[in-house]
Amino acid sequence: MEVQALVRQSSADKPEVKELTERGVKIVIADINGPVEKLVEIQKGVDVTVSAIDAHSLHAQKNLATAAKQAGVKRFVPCAWITVAPAGGVMVTRDHKEDVYNHIKRLHLPFTVIDVGTWHQVSFPGVLPSGRFAYAALVPMNLVHGDGERSTVIGDLRDIGRWTARILDDERTLNKYVLAWSDSLSDNEIFSIVEEVTGEKLQRQTLSYGELETLCKEARENYEREPTNVNFGMRQFRDYQYSKYVRGDNQVEYAKYLGYLDAQELFPDFHPITFRDFLGDLLDGKIEKPRYQLK
Repeated sequence: MEVQALVRQSSADKPEVKELTERGVKIVIADINGPVEKLVEIQKGVDVTVSAIDAHSLHAQKNLATAAKQAGVKRFVPCAWITVAPAGGVMVTRDHKEDVYNHIKRLHLPFTVIDVGTWHQVSFPGVLPSGRFAYAALVPMNLVHGDGERSTVIGDLRDIGRWTARILDDERTLNKYVLAWSDSLSDNEIFSIVEEVTGEKLQRQTLSYGELETLCKEARENYEREPTNVNFGMRQFRDYQYSKYVRGDNQVEYAKYLGYLDAQELFPDFHPITFRDFLGDLLDGKIEKPRYQLK
């Protein structure tokens, strides 16, 4: 199997790209906003195209998908990688992604959508009395949403590549949505597990469901009034909170209702990194603080 990475000219000298080169990945420089013809040439002979584009450039995938269809790509994997949610006004990010998915479907281009819930790396309470989690906490806080009883699907960032390889090597996932995950836990369960594993008592901050709805409404209004990148990012963040904790969308049962396949059922021999496994690595100092950008 040959792996190529399509990157922008502006990213060619980034450390992440150099690291890929050192691992034997062929780097292809391209402008996905440029002529479709050039993107067709790049994708000729490619079996699978996988997109992990940034949140502000999602619609640029339409060019890439159009070219993939003309080039005869056998499977196109758009930038999904988020929580479970319905289209149509719940999450602006979901709606932008679904617009791309619909473009793919209009092309009759074979596809697979892979969603992964929320990462372990941004799901743990970051403030311990001992400070042992501080090194890896993106936002060090111990927030409980509502009554803390709403379960939500989570998984380890380090598993996404492994899940993707299995999913794309299976014909059952062609033209399907797939949910790849490890645990379904509520805030209260997460806090209890952390206290059990660390032996420390955690302080909690609480945000009521009503407060979450208000914050989400304010973020949407701010973005509509002033559509800056900062306001877009805050709207994304509040949409995630509203969808996961007020509506309760990010659950396995709801994913199946929406037509998703469950990766754990498809691949019972796959052993994902559980939240408890992750905590062990976190305590051992093995977890990197994520370079996080809302997808």
